[in-house]
Amino acid sequence: MGSSRPDEFETIARLLRPLADHTAARGLLDDVAVLEPPPGRTLVLTHDTMVAGVHFWPDDPPDLIARKLLRVNLSDLVAKGADPFGYLMSCAWADGCDWHWREAFVRGLQADQAAFGLTLLGGDTVSTPGPLTLGATLIGWGEPGGTPSRAGAEAGDAVLVSGMVGDAGLGLRVTQGEVEGLGEGDLLWLADRYRIPRPAIELTGLVRCAAHASADVSDGLLADVGNIAAASGVSAVIDLEAIPLSDAAQRWCDNQPDPARARLDLATAGDDYEILLIVSPNRADEVVAEAVRLGRSMTLIGRCDVGQGVTARYRGTTVKVTKAGWRHR
Repeated sequence: MGSSRPDEFETIARLLRPLADHTAARGLLDDVAVLEPPPGRTLVLTHDTMVAGVHFWPDDPPDLIARKLLRVNLSDLVAKGADPFGYLMSCAWADGCDWHWREAFVRGLQADQAAFGLTLLGGDTVSTPGPLTLGATLIGWGEPGGTPSRAGAEAGDAVLVSGMVGDAGLGLRVTQGEVEGLGEGDLLWLADRYRIPRPAIELTGLVRCAAHASADVSDGLLADVGNIAAASGVSAVIDLEAIPLSDAAQRWCDNQPDPARARLDLATAGDDYEILLIVSPNRADEVVAEAVRLGRSMTLIGRCDVGQGVTARYRGTTVKVTKAGWRHR
């Protein structure tokens, strides 16, 4: 095979067809998949596109790129309380995506299909003279009338976030050589957090039954809280000192001259893929405890109020926010 550009039909037959093990995919021999939801379930769909040099580095390992493609979409399904089922995928292969590269890419898909119960249902493959561009549409099963949106938050509601915030943003800086003062173990761990999101799949059922509103943290914590607040017609106050940090992120903060600004940096970084839950204030403790029981941490970081916009505070003092997160151009 060498480094020659693989034939598209052979790519499908040799590499992708073994991933399409559900009858709905029709063996990837047709132009469509035919899917019937299980009785009493609804279809929940989400799509993300990733471009080399924008969402991942072109020299990142192919298997990790594949896993990130699936996981950023899985995070959206979790945030809507939907159980993952399958996906459609588009691949615009760039120069350099030879057989060896594509085989490694497919190994990443295989690993996460097994980990999350997914199956490939179809899609498209083309070649491009531009950067490698990948897209995935994930399909999940929701409950009728039970898919939370961004628009359900009410004044007085509690704002919760799963996991840790800011690791992926720091990890991106690590891959750019911009983080100093941390040990090799912290640097490697943070870079891994950027390359491989950990979707909070354990929380799917909890989201479904507890959320007034929900979203995943992709563009930055404050930006995504702001999206919920705007959709719901409320404001939000976020306590920066309450934002959960990993040990590595805390060590980085300890090295910064301004702790409030350091925490703001982490709260406006993207790619965390944690879950924002807006719940009734009298259920916040119960939801936190249930998340822990399910094996995932959950932290109360603020509240919703009347008005509009998002206010960030550090130990009672308002911190000026000039950019809440990533903005797509």
